[in-house]
Amino acid sequence: MDWGTELWDQFEVLERHTQWGLDLLDRYVKFVKERTEVEQAYAKQLRSLVKKYLPKRPAKDDPESKFSQQQCFVQLLQEVNDFAGQRELVAENLSVRVCLELAKYSQEMKQERKMHFQEGRRAQQQLENGFKQLENSKRKFERDCREAEKAAQTAERLDQDINATKADVEKAKQQAHLRSHMAEESKNEYAAQLQRFNRDQAHFYFSQMPQIFDKLQDMDERRTARLGAGYGLLSEAELQVVPIIAKCLEGMKVAADSVDAKNDSQTLIELHKSGFARPGDVEFEDFSQPMNRAPSDSSLGTPSDGRPELRGAGRSRAKRWPFSKKNKPHPPSLPPLGGPLPSVLPNGPPSPRSGRDPLAILSEISKSVKPRLASLRSFRAGRGAVVTEDFSHLPPEQQRKRLQQQLEERSRELQKEVDQREALKKMKDVYEKTPQMGDPASLEPQITETLRNIERLKLEVQKYEAWLAEAESRVLSNRGDSLNRHSRPPDPPASAPPDSSSSNSGSQENKESSSEEPPSEEGQDTPIYTEFDEDFEEPTSPIGQCVAIYHFEGSSEGTISMAEGEDLSLMEEDKGDGWTRVRRKQGGEGYVPTSYLRVTLN
Repeated sequence: MDWGTELWDQFEVLERHTQWGLDLLDRYVKFVKERTEVEQAYAKQLRSLVKKYLPKRPAKDDPESKFSQQQCFVQLLQEVNDFAGQRELVAENLSVRVCLELAKYSQEMKQERKMHFQEGRRAQQQLENGFKQLENSKRKFERDCREAEKAAQTAERLDQDINATKADVEKAKQQAHLRSHMAEESKNEYAAQLQRFNRDQAHFYFSQMPQIFDKLQDMDERRTARLGAGYGLLSEAELQVVPIIAKCLEGMKVAADSVDAKNDSQTLIELHKSGFARPGDVEFEDFSQPMNRAPSDSSLGTPSDGRPELRGAGRSRAKRWPFSKKNKPHPPSLPPLGGPLPSVLPNGPPSPRSGRDPLAILSEISKSVKPRLASLRSFRAGRGAVVTEDFSHLPPEQQRKRLQQQLEERSRELQKEVDQREALKKMKDVYEKTPQMGDPASLEPQITETLRNIERLKLEVQKYEAWLAEAESRVLSNRGDSLNRHSRPPDPPASAPPDSSSSNSGSQENKESSSEEPPSEEGQDTPIYTEFDEDFEEPTSPIGQCVAIYHFEGSSEGTISMAEGEDLSLMEEDKGDGWTRVRRKQGGEGYVPTSYLRVTLN
C-alpha cells in the first residue's frame, strides 16, 4: 500500500505529516545537543572535583602517599577522572554522530520535501488552469447556443410577419445562420477542451500525483528509519563506554579492597620512627646524704671502721661499684622543666656515693643530654631545622632511611653513567673501524664528561656509605640502649664479705690518696666502685622462684644474663636498691634488675 493510491486526495494531510516528521527530527537533534551539554558539564564538574581533592604535592614528596588508604583514595579519584573521560567521549560521539549528522540530514530532507511539494503544486495549478479553460469554453458554448436560438427565433418571427420586408427577413436568417455556426464552433471547442481536461485530470490523479506522493512516502520512510537509527546511537554511545566504565568501577573496588590497616600502621612506624632510645627512669635525689650518719654496718655512706665518710668536692672513694661504667646502657632522661637535675652520670653509679664536684657532674650531664635535647627539639622545630647534607638534623632512624634513599639514587646515577660510558666506547670503536659513520674524536668530550661524572658519583657514594654506616651504628646503639634502659647499677649489698678487711683497708688508702688531689677529667669518667663491698654469701636454699619478664644481657661485673621467660631461683630479695640476686638452673649467680622479674616467695 502506498500513499499515491490510498491517499490520492490527502495532499494537505501529507504536507502536515511530513512537516511534523521533520519537526520531530529537529526536536530529537535539539534534545541530543542539550544532552551533550549535560554530559560535558557533568564531566567538567567531575574533573574539577577530582582536581580539588587530588594531592597537591608529588607522590615522592608526600609522605601521606605511602599509606594504602591514601593510595586507595588517589586511585578512586583517578578512576573517577577516567569515568569523566568516558562521559566526555559519550558527549563527543553524540555531538558528532547524532547532532551534526542528523542536523545535516534534516536540512537535506527539508529541501527534498520542498521540491516534491512544489512539483505537486505545479501539477495542481496546471489542472486548475485546464479546468478554468474548460469552464470558459463551456460558458462560451452555452452563450453561443442561446444567441443562436434567439437569432433563429427572430428570423422565424420576421419570416411570419407580413409587415417585414424581404431584406429584413434575409438579414435575420443570415444572422441566425451565423449564430448557429458560432454555436457549433463553440461546441467543438468545448468538446475538445473537455477531452483535454479529462486527459490531464486522469494524468494528474493516476500518474503525476501518485508519483509525487510515493516520493514523499519514500522520503518520510527514509527520515523515519534515520531517526530510529539516531535513537539507537543514543544507547550505542552509552554501550560503547560501558566496558571501560565497568573497568573503572572494578578499579574502584580493587582499590577499596587494597586498604590494609596493618600495613598503614607499619608505614607510619617507618615514616616517623626516630630511632631514639626511650628515656630512662628519673633518679631519686637524696638530699640527706651530706648529713652525718651514725656508724652502722648497713650504712652505705659510712666506712666499715666507723668513721663518717667525707663527701667533699675533692674526695672520692677508691672502691668502685661492681657494675662499671663501661656497660653504660643509655644517656639519662631529662628532668622536668624547672626541676632538679639528675644526680647521676649517664648510666653511671648513684651520685650519693660520689664525692665528686656537683658542678663537674652537672657539666657531664649537660654534655650527655645536649645531643638528645637537640634531637627532641628538632621534632618541634619542624621546618625551622637547618637541613644538612648528611641529614643529621633528622632523628637517627629517619636519617638512616634518607641516607639509604640518597645512596640508592647515587648508585642508579652511577650505573647510568657507567652504561653511557660503555656505549660511548662502543660507538668510538665503530667510528674507528668505519670512519665514514663519524669522527671518533667528536666523542672524546662526552667520554671525558662521563668519566668526571663517574668519579664524582663514586665519591658521593662513598660519602653516603660512610654516613649510612655511622647512622646504622647509631640506630643499633639506640636500640641497645632502649633494651637496657632499666639496667642501672644497684646499691651494694648491706652485708660485708668475709675478706672485706683487706678490701676496706685498700679502699681506705685509695680514699686518702684520692683526697689529696682534685679529680681529673679521667677520674670523673671512671666509676666509683670496682668491686663488691662483700662477697656473695652462699645461702643454704633459694628463698623463692622468679621468672624473667624481659631479656637482660648482664655484661657488667656482678650481674648475670637471663633470657625472657627463663625460670630462676631467688637467692636474695631486693634491698631497696632495685637489684635482686638470682641463680640460674644451669649454674651461676648474679644480680638482675628487680623490675625485670616476676617474683614468687616460698
